[in-house]
Amino acid sequence: MELHFTRTNGPVDDHIDELISMAGDVSHPGMIREMILAALKAGVEQASREDMRLMNYTMKEMRFTSKIFGQYRDVKKVTVFGSARTKPDEPVYSIAREFGRKLAEAGFMVITGAGGGIMQAANEGAGPEHSFGVNITLPFEQRPNPVLEGNPRLITYRYFFNRKVAFVKEADAIALFPGGFGTLDEAMETLTLVQTGKHSPLPLLLIDEPGGTYWLRWDKFLRHELLSEGYISESDFNLFELVDSVDEAVELIARFYRRYHSLRYVDGKLVIRMRSPLEDSIVRHLKNEFSDLLSAGGDMYPSAALPREKDEPEINDLPRLVLDFNRKDFGRLRKLIHEINDH
Repeated sequence: MELHFTRTNGPVDDHIDELISMAGDVSHPGMIREMILAALKAGVEQASREDMRLMNYTMKEMRFTSKIFGQYRDVKKVTVFGSARTKPDEPVYSIAREFGRKLAEAGFMVITGAGGGIMQAANEGAGPEHSFGVNITLPFEQRPNPVLEGNPRLITYRYFFNRKVAFVKEADAIALFPGGFGTLDEAMETLTLVQTGKHSPLPLLLIDEPGGTYWLRWDKFLRHELLSEGYISESDFNLFELVDSVDEAVELIARFYRRYHSLRYVDGKLVIRMRSPLEDSIVRHLKNEFSDLLSAGGDMYPSAALPREKDEPEINDLPRLVLDFNRKDFGRLRKLIHEINDH
């Protein structure tokens, strides 16, 4: 039998509806129906056992991720990356621990890979009550660090890609300390996501000890090898910040959300939700300063919540800035958000 996501499956659709009804209070039943159909379609299409195994574990892991993080949706979280090999007597370890402590004091929670080194340092600073651990099963023993062992907010993944989704999807900011392949992988992946608009703008901080050169040399490589060859744009450097001060790092995160709340695309328009309105003169200034972000003949204007945003009633009262964004220069969009916060 060939199954379709449209309601053309006859009795199968009826049974799926009945199953959803039997389960009780199911949120987003339309999406649940499509997930059930996707599983049935994979079976009907004779997907291999390995493919089915991948789909099965992926669904289970992402479901559990949503369950654990869902209880803390109203708390801002900072993902911290860095080397698992950093020793407690190294200066950068102390900086990561202090960073975790000050984040917790400022009301943030910390997400790490649950390992040693920089990850353990950040968890030590934040404390177990303000920490999440996103662990991974490896061929060799991979135990969570002592701060997270037994923590109800510790998740262990089979697949790296699910873990990577959790690291970025659940973060309101990302901080990277010096590290190896994994740290650089996360740095480049996050940059790719925000550069292409596949993730909303967020604070992306590259933190080193005072006088450290790790991220300075990395930045120099980007400028000398990528920018000079035209592989990236100058505005892409707006997507991240290099810092060597814990206080500055925490302040940059807090400042990013001083007025800016979130964004959403509605009917082709970019809607920036703000905690407080902008004066008309500031809107005019921003429209002139960032006219390059607008599509041909596009506009930028203040607004209340748009009708399509009624599915987010908890933020319907927030003022909006609506623009016809060209969806090209996300580095400049990040700069616009900085300007919104600074006025």
